[in-house]
Amino acid sequence: MTAKGPIKPSTRSMPAVPGFQAAGIACGIKVKGHKDLALIYCAAPAAAAGVFTQNPARSPSVLWCQKALKKNSAMRAVLVNSGNANACVGPQGMEHCKSIAAALAGELGIAPQEILIASTGVIGVPLPVDRVTEALPRLKKQLSPKGWNQAARAIMTTDLVPKTAVLAYAEGRREIVVGGFAKGSGMIHPNMATMLGFIQTSAAIDAATLKRALKEAADASFNRITVDGDTSTNDAVIVLASGQAGNPPIKKDTPAYGRFVEALTAVSRELAMQIVKDGEGATKFVTVRVVGARSAADAHKVACSVATSSLVKTALFGEDPNWGRILCAAGNAGVPIRPEKMTISLGDALLFENGTLAAGASQTALRKEMKRKSIVITLDLKAGDHSTEMYTCDLSYDYVKINAEYTT
Repeated sequence: MTAKGPIKPSTRSMPAVPGFQAAGIACGIKVKGHKDLALIYCAAPAAAAGVFTQNPARSPSVLWCQKALKKNSAMRAVLVNSGNANACVGPQGMEHCKSIAAALAGELGIAPQEILIASTGVIGVPLPVDRVTEALPRLKKQLSPKGWNQAARAIMTTDLVPKTAVLAYAEGRREIVVGGFAKGSGMIHPNMATMLGFIQTSAAIDAATLKRALKEAADASFNRITVDGDTSTNDAVIVLASGQAGNPPIKKDTPAYGRFVEALTAVSRELAMQIVKDGEGATKFVTVRVVGARSAADAHKVACSVATSSLVKTALFGEDPNWGRILCAAGNAGVPIRPEKMTISLGDALLFENGTLAAGASQTALRKEMKRKSIVITLDLKAGDHSTEMYTCDLSYDYVKINAEYTT
């Protein structure tokens, strides 16, 4: 569907984009035949850009991508495995990346430097590289313009559901499609993102402009989510542009660039929100909205402090309208707040005002708000005109159970 007016994600289940094919199979990294190897392929060189984890303990797959994108602005393929992070395994981790890229290059008839690699799963366990390389001929055969749902399932770890988003919008007489898929459920915290995300577009755009657009989109989406405050070793969001739309090349600081960033952000935000909703053990989706801040940085610090507070998140799980925890988290943000001036609301119910429980605050109304599956916490700092939002979830018994038994 072509977007008219504000650009919003489509409800289509398959994020197919002209110029790209995808596949997802099981190669034996995971047990019980679960899919664990995905491939994205473009028949012609595609402009490429990526944003990656800020964690110093980066996976060789991240280092491989960063090096490849520095040397080559056009890519042909992205290979993703799940079930094994290929992280913290010593020099063999990079050797495995080289072996996999060489083997896939031979299968596809392209150069190894035209291939990006991503991994997700258990840290500190050597990647069974032979299982990956032996599966590549079969993976290539499965490539299809309709292979996106299989690819989305093949990158899942503790995810309960695959995450996809797609939209199309008009650029002059041309239609531009933006579609992607992502994985993420635990170890989610905004420091780039904490996830794997792969977005494709049919737009004609050069790599430098694409990178700038991705940074803007990530800052407004993936960098606004948190599940547990842990930034992973393997985070990566990669965007490829095939140019199949045939539009005049998008240039920065033009109306066409603004529309493209809007579309890329819409898809990114949809994927980011799906990650939070599928947070490990999550029962609630929570928007932390900060308004009336002195600066954008202050707004972000307060929102992040509230969204990552374990005490706030457990209160959300217990459906306890504990405004003291929210106020305490805001105070821990390192921002000069004035409790006697600010207000805190749950949905439409005023919770805190004039430095104490709001006059006339109804416990019945507050508990009703806490029972919702989607909750909005609004903090008005009454110190300026800046605002922001963060997206998080509650912290449940199941989160502890999942992560207490992750490798066993």
